[in-house]
Amino acid sequence: MKTSEVMTAPPVCVTPDATLAEVAGQMAEHAVGSVLVVRDGALHGIVTDRDLAVRGMGGGLAPGTRVDAVMSPPAVTVDADDDLQAAYRTFRRTGVRRLPVLDASRVVGVLTVDDLLLDVFRRLTDLLGPVAWNVLQEAPAPIPRADGGGPVPS
Repeated sequence: MKTSEVMTAPPVCVTPDATLAEVAGQMAEHAVGSVLVVRDGALHGIVTDRDLAVRGMGGGLAPGTRVDAVMSPPAVTVDADDDLQAAYRTFRRTGVRRLPVLDASRVVGVLTVDDLLLDVFRRLTDLLGPVAWNVLQEAPAPIPRADGGGPVPS
């Protein structure tokens, strides 16, 4: 399986001159913990919620400070065509929790540890579903209808 099949896309991106307040707003709006810093399609770095809290406003910087003051450059990346095992190795080797995903030099997504966990859970569900059915040797209980009118047809 390729990295691009598990990554989150499109990534949330800002330019290096975005302010800490703007970045925090983007994180809140998109419910993400990191934002990629990109200029003219080229990745300059990554800023995380921890960067904002510890090095940014927690470090005494004003909300109007440019994000390039707290971003982590250069960001560790993986290729969209990389096998997922390469991403696992990169996470283990570097200790980061988020990897920008590139297609050539263009940013196309972000791969997080959470994305990998969800992939593992999906694979386990696929593997254990038939096993659970055989062990139980009975169909799952019908789901009751919200209107109280009997089970939802399968």
